[in-house]
Amino acid sequence: MRKIFIVIAVVLAANLTWAQSDAKATQILEEVSAKTKTFKSMSADFVFAMDNDEMDIHEKDEGTIIVKGQKYVVKLPGSGIEVFSDGQTIWTYMKDGNQVTISSLEDSENELMDPSSIFSIYERGFRSQFVAETQEGNKTLYKINLFPDEEEYQVTKIEVAIDKATLMLSSATLYATDENLYSIVVKKMEPNKVFSDSDFVFDESKYGDLEVIDFR
Repeated sequence: MRKIFIVIAVVLAANLTWAQSDAKATQILEEVSAKTKTFKSMSADFVFAMDNDEMDIHEKDEGTIIVKGQKYVVKLPGSGIEVFSDGQTIWTYMKDGNQVTISSLEDSENELMDPSSIFSIYERGFRSQFVAETQEGNKTLYKINLFPDEEEYQVTKIEVAIDKATLMLSSATLYATDENLYSIVVKKMEPNKVFSDSDFVFDESKYGDLEVIDFR
């Protein structure tokens, strides 16, 4: 499940800084960063996929994410997964077994698991390379490759597509070191929606006879 949140974080990423990047990629990412830094919150609908040809694994799910500062909620209905974070605590709910695990954000094994890192992920050591400007349907897309400087991210390359007209990320494909290919296509993204802090807290009363595993 870790890779799901890595890809979600990447496809929505903002505050783009990097090292040893080419000038064209730098210019585009700076423009994206300048725009997304103004967002107080964000919501998105997306399609998530995981593929491994060697193991004949091909999975697809539709999901949603809302973000406000370090607070976030990710829902993948097809997988029965819901993740809530109020900026300090993470609740990971699995419909299969009606179980929720609770942990502290500071104990997360990998910073990229935190989708709130959409506002800072590229500050964590990625080199960027401009690939091409392409036309897909009615959209003109900038294609940029990202290469991590740190092995802890467990990826070899991330391909991102940025809508030239809106300067919003359109899709991302992550090449993981476990040979899996993770991708997200953004269906809709809306900035500056109004969310209350309670939206980011898991409400146990809504889940009936719930098994609670608390790792804090």
